[in-house]
Amino acid sequence: MQILKVRFRTNSEFAESYQADLSGGGLFCPTTTPLRAGTPVICELTVPALPNKVLIRGTVKAWRPALPRLRVRAGATVEFASEEAEKRDFIVETVKGTRAAAPRRKHTRLPVELPVRWRRVEIPDFQTGGLSEISVGGALLTAAEKLELGVEVILEVTPPGAVSPLAIAGKISYHSPTGAMGVKFQYRDGGGSRRLRELVRRLRLA
Repeated sequence: MQILKVRFRTNSEFAESYQADLSGGGLFCPTTTPLRAGTPVICELTVPALPNKVLIRGTVKAWRPALPRLRVRAGATVEFASEEAEKRDFIVETVKGTRAAAPRRKHTRLPVELPVRWRRVEIPDFQTGGLSEISVGGALLTAAEKLELGVEVILEVTPPGAVSPLAIAGKISYHSPTGAMGVKFQYRDGGGSRRLRELVRRLRLA
C-alpha cells in the first residue's frame, strides 16, 4: 500500500491543514505520484505534539498536479478511514492540547487489516481474530473474547508471500476504548526480533 509521508513543522501548520469537512477527517498530502480517487493509502504523520510518527489509513478523494507559477504543490486529499476514528481523535486532540500526549513508543505502529489466529499460552486451541496495528514491539488485537491485562498469548500471523505462519508470544498490556486489546510482544532472542522486523517490512511493502 502507498505510504504518504507528511511532515508538519508546527502544530498550527497541522491544524490549518486538517480538513474537518470530510466525514472521517483528512489532510492534503503532498506527493508527485498521481493517485486515483478511491485508492487506499497510509498517511505517515510527523507533528511536534505527537510522541511518535503516526500512521493512519485513508482513501484518496482527489489528486492535483503542481502549478509552479501559482506555487501550488502536487498532492492528494486523503479522507481517513472510519475504522481509524479513535486514532484520528487522538491526533487532533493531542495537537490541540485537549489531550495529554501519550508516552513515546520505541517503534512506530503500522496500520493493517490482518487476520490472525491466537490462543492463551495455557490453552492449545486457537481462535480467530484480527490485527489493526502492528510493530516490532506490539500489536492491536481484535477478538470476540476480551482478555484480562497480563494474560499471555500466542499469535500466529502469516507474512505476505509466506506459506507457514509466524508464531509470536505476547502479553495483553492495555484495552482500547473500541474494545481492541494491546499486545506487547515478548521474545527472548535476537532471532525473534529479526523475524518481527522482517514481518513488518513485508507488510509495509504489501
